[in-house]
Amino acid sequence: MAYEAIRYELADGVATITLNRPEVHNAMNERMREELTRCFGDLAQSPEARVVVVTGAGDRAFSAGADIREFVAPQVPVQFRAQRQRVDFRAAMDRCGQPIIAAVRGFALGGGLEFALACDIRIASEDAQLGLTEVNLAIIPGGGGTQRLPRLVGRGKALEMILTGARIDAREALRIGLVERVVSATEVLSASLALARTLAERAPVALRYAKEAVVKGLELPLAEGVRLENDLATLLRTTEDRIEGAKAFLEKRKPRFTGK
Repeated sequence: MAYEAIRYELADGVATITLNRPEVHNAMNERMREELTRCFGDLAQSPEARVVVVTGAGDRAFSAGADIREFVAPQVPVQFRAQRQRVDFRAAMDRCGQPIIAAVRGFALGGGLEFALACDIRIASEDAQLGLTEVNLAIIPGGGGTQRLPRLVGRGKALEMILTGARIDAREALRIGLVERVVSATEVLSASLALARTLAERAPVALRYAKEAVVKGLELPLAEGVRLENDLATLLRTTEDRIEGAKAFLEKRKPRFTGK
């Protein structure tokens, strides 16, 4: 499918989505949001894509957030909300069963950081700058940042970042649990793709159920989360891949998972 504001590639079970507006630090305009919504909607139904990597074109930014040029005109709240719901690509991401890895280089600010927060794993470059900077424009995060950030770093640190609109560097992001790994700027995409290829070798249904158990379980009381885990683990006992995994282990060979 043809895109303009993003690029899409699929190879060896790994789908790579590249935000493709490097001339404006991959700022998100309406077209990009529409294309991301469509792309993640398609990915949710794709048996070929086992893992997803998202990154930004160029070497300056993952995404600097929303395109501020779209903020100048007065907005009607009801129309704004309806428009944002129509192109809510983060909700489309939530419907993707595949693990989603963010390869963050350079700026990840505002909506750009919210995009990374909606991913499952974040790998950052040493030169990354991350922040929810919306308060500097007299607004607040509107793409899930006020909800996802405190779930990762805790209430106090999230409020400090959101209320000040400050940026933090990659090492601080790693220290507080905002990112899972920090690598050199030239290695961030290759490290993300290497992890994605490793995950793509795993049984696809097991990947999906493991993600569901963690993500959905965090929304539940512990007893209900454990029940969900048990139900998903039981379902996996019925798959052909489960039998293939056991055979491959006993035969000391690499498993050939099919997703069945």
